Amino acid sequence: MAESSLEKLQDIIGYRFKTPRLLLEALTHSSFARETSERLRDNEQLEFLGDAVLNFLVSVRLAEIFPEDREGELSRGRARLVGADHLSRVAARLNLGEYLRLGKGEEKTGGRSKSTLLVNALEALVASLYHDGGLEAARRFVEDFVLPPGLEASAGELFSVDYKSALQEFLQGDRLGPAEYRVVEERGPEHQKTFTVEVRAGENWVARGRGASKKSAEVQAAKELLERLGKRAEIRG
Repeated sequence: MAESSLEKLQDIIGYRFKTPRLLLEALTHSSFARETSERLRDNEQLEFLGDAVLNFLVSVRLAEIFPEDREGELSRGRARLVGADHLSRVAARLNLGEYLRLGKGEEKTGGRSKSTLLVNALEALVASLYHDGGLEAARRFVEDFVLPPGLEASAGELFSVDYKSALQEFLQGDRLGPAEYRVVEERGPEHQKTFTVEVRAGENWVARGRGASKKSAEVQAAKELLERLGKRAEIRG
């Protein structure tokens, strides 16, 4: 990787590494390390540490901003902020894929845009910042890039229950198969449709939900079924 690329990434994140090797290691996928004759470390160990540092810093910030909220709500918020969906979007905004060092196979199969590789590299980057500049350097990065602007105003979205996931966890706990969703009705003009979705679990459990999209109708159906299964109190956290 050209030194200018490392300079560019450091400009983007607003941090200058005292030990640039740490940044290089964070961006080195195992496929690249295997294919080179150089003795290189890949980013797997940094990824492991970065995951822990990220969880800690997000937990601290959530507890500071929402001191009155319960553990269940804070856990849901943290899960969203350190989850693959959110972190892959953060990595994409940083164009992190552009800086990855990949082996030829990963390069050919689109590794620079693979969510898993991007999330792993982002976690490794957090760890490299921690190693190079201590917890404060990692904290500044998390504050600037991982946490949403106006964190306090994001409470509704962060702490809302993921009813589909909660239903699936409950069904797995009871050793039942996965929930099955199907659209049973569509009403209204194309630009203003209302969908009705039916969800089935096991042989006897059925519920329906309505929404302006198939996804929102599925969420409502999952919520209704969870309430019928007596899980409402638990998932409120």
